[in-house]
Amino acid sequence: MLGNVLTASIISKFLYKKNIREQGSGNPGARNAGRVLGKKAFVVTFLGDALKGAVAVISARWLGFEAPIELLALLGVMLGHNYPIWLRFRGGMGVSTFIGGMLAFNPILFAVFVGLFLVFYPFLKSFTVAGLSAAVWMPTLVLLFSYGIPAFVIACLLAALLLFAHREGLKAKFLLKRG
Repeated sequence: MLGNVLTASIISKFLYKKNIREQGSGNPGARNAGRVLGKKAFVVTFLGDALKGAVAVISARWLGFEAPIELLALLGVMLGHNYPIWLRFRGGMGVSTFIGGMLAFNPILFAVFVGLFLVFYPFLKSFTVAGLSAAVWMPTLVLLFSYGIPAFVIACLLAALLLFAHREGLKAKFLLKRG
């Protein structure tokens, strides 16, 4: 249920008196909030959605669970963010939530993720594609950091969820380049 709390929807409604789902791309995430409502809205939305991911992971750790359950908590909050019940399952894409959760999960592993993004970006020239490319490496990083096969499988599901959420944008980006 934590994932169902969409920062962009809340701030657009109460601070800007707008419905973010009827503005810009219609996506209640940080990127659309920034485009439609401005830089402050982007920052607040990004931090609010990232906090959800961090809270899920930290809560699981606080309750005594290990890495696989921490990642499963992150997957749960991302699913809630991407498919919120009270917004007819039309939510964000989960990137901010993923970032916050992975930072809370392991800051060093997250730093390697950021490093991969920085390596990919100059070649791909797209924040989205570079970020998704780095996210695809997250399961491998989880293995390299010795979290084991259960955590690897859940990291695969996290990466798959991000790719699935961005499938339309990726299709459009790569079809435009071919044509």
